[in-house]
Amino acid sequence: MTRVLKVALICGVAATMASCGTLTRNLPFIGKKDQPGATASAGQRISVLEFEQQLAPSAALSGRDFFLPGPQAATAWTQPGGTTENLVEHVIAAPNFQIAWKRNIGAGSARVGNVMAPVVADNGKIFVLDGDSTVSAVSADTGEILWKTSVKNPERDRSGGFGGGVAVGGGKVFVSSGYRSMSALDANTGAVVWTQAVDSPIHGAPTVAGNHVFVVDVDSQLFAFDTTTGAQDWTYRGIAEPARVMRASSPAVSGNTVVAPFASGQLVALSAVNGQAVWEETLSRTSRTSALSEVRDVAGRPVISRGMVYGVSHSGVLGALDLRSGQPKWQLPVTGVNAPLPVGDVVYAVSKSGQLITVNRDTGQVYWTRELNEGRARKEGGFLTFGRRTITPQWSGPLLASNRLVMVNSFGEAVAFDPKTGAPQTTLKLGAPAYIAPAAYNGALYVLTDNGQLICIR
Repeated sequence: MTRVLKVALICGVAATMASCGTLTRNLPFIGKKDQPGATASAGQRISVLEFEQQLAPSAALSGRDFFLPGPQAATAWTQPGGTTENLVEHVIAAPNFQIAWKRNIGAGSARVGNVMAPVVADNGKIFVLDGDSTVSAVSADTGEILWKTSVKNPERDRSGGFGGGVAVGGGKVFVSSGYRSMSALDANTGAVVWTQAVDSPIHGAPTVAGNHVFVVDVDSQLFAFDTTTGAQDWTYRGIAEPARVMRASSPAVSGNTVVAPFASGQLVALSAVNGQAVWEETLSRTSRTSALSEVRDVAGRPVISRGMVYGVSHSGVLGALDLRSGQPKWQLPVTGVNAPLPVGDVVYAVSKSGQLITVNRDTGQVYWTRELNEGRARKEGGFLTFGRRTITPQWSGPLLASNRLVMVNSFGEAVAFDPKTGAPQTTLKLGAPAYIAPAAYNGALYVLTDNGQLICIR
């Protein structure tokens, strides 16, 4: 009886393995007619990756050139994205691509604070926000610190705060803060002109246009503050979303239209006068292969160019939308946290996985892609050779400066690429990780590193 049970058990296991189709070559008592490869008519296994939309260069664009405008002087960089549209196409900056000076401007990223704010510049000064919510005005020529002002309020937030950003307009520096406030400082002295308390921390950087400063808080509420008095002229609340990316994204403004990004993946166009919504579009898709696609944040700044809005979300959509109607013109499966760069005939975008993508701005067809992390992977962590993991850098940018596509990364590099081919040209060692895209001003590039150091590249 025992022998019969053993034989039955072996036969049952063999039948189960044969049905799985995984161990056929290890079971010699299964005949060829029983092998899954021979009789798969009932259904074949197909990788779920094949269901995901793939990004591939267009055969029609293979080998074709595209137009890029010549570089222009950048005499001001007043907004986190350079202009109110978050667009600067091609600037004259850092032709020699060499570090001119470095200055410590305050606290770097730490357990409580984080360096998140893009650099802005005007009237010979560079304005930066450090990891401890202190604003510094720095001489653009020498790096001398001209004044410092703290905007943190420990009485309101005893556990600390982080994030925010700066923008310049009308002789004032406008500062958003993780300490639940919006402030205006005198650009020449750093004196506080007004401070407006809000209910939630503000991690995004502001955009100044006309008599309004626009900013989005962590609860997906867009504020329009009066630049003179600090009064809230109107607010708009998007869909609340607790999962977000640590980036200081900013609204884009063109004429009387504000385009605001939200953590829900929404792009909403509103009237700058009264906050009335004109249209909304969600840049979101669900991936079968990544649970992180559920983080829908539009962490990169939306960009307005030639009547179109370009945006990219963390959940995997790069899209072009009509500014007036919000109607999508094209969409591509790109997961990104940086602002796209429309310039000339193309749109440059950097994916979260480290791929530089060049897209035809009219059709959405891909000219080429370039793996930025090729040859840059390294091992870290663990003990001796055990438990070590492979990491690749995170990239911020790009900026087209003096016929180079310039990006910085978390490995502490500033790297220049050929804008026509994506081939790497030259690399500068910054000495610390950089998570904020460079700004251009008066022929130089300025990079703020994660340890609170401002670097001038000429």
